[in-house]
Amino acid sequence: MSATATASPPQPPNLPGLADLEAEAQRRGLLLRLQVGRPLGLAWSLRVGVARRQDKGLLLLGELKGWALPLERGLCLDTMRVQGEDTAAVGALIWAATFAWALEATPCRRARLLAIRDQEAQHRRLVRYFRQWGFEPLRPLEGGAGDLAPRLLWGGAGLLMEGACETGLRRSARRLAMGLEFDQGLDAKPGANG
Repeated sequence: MSATATASPPQPPNLPGLADLEAEAQRRGLLLRLQVGRPLGLAWSLRVGVARRQDKGLLLLGELKGWALPLERGLCLDTMRVQGEDTAAVGALIWAATFAWALEATPCRRARLLAIRDQEAQHRRLVRYFRQWGFEPLRPLEGGAGDLAPRLLWGGAGLLMEGACETGLRRSARRLAMGLEFDQGLDAKPGANG
């Protein structure tokens, strides 16, 4: 890796890094893993998962999928899912790991996602949920001709939102320290519908 082309600024002070988050997951009896690809060296694919060890293997409790372009606003988050019993801290660990990875390994400093609009009540719930992590509305993606390409990219209509990775990491780290969790049982589909 060239130090000039893809070097990222150091991790913001007083924020956990990926190693800290893996240790926190382990302390809670969980396994935090990131799967990162970089096809052709142009962009990154990302999958963040949190699981619990069981007698028969691993039980996946939550995951996030996305991709990143080598741009300040290049982190794009597609699907977030938390499911199962005893999922306190799973969402915060996933969000924290996603933002820490972006800050440590990419030039991305801002993330985008789509609060999908399938049903109005669920859409409002998603917008409130994403605001908790520091995302703010950018613009709606609807049925107009100018929205066709972004709708194909994101997988549907909804509200395009953007947030600072540092803010998201700070908020998720605070939730982990305070033991707060807002996404128990949430099936959040920021982007694609499937």
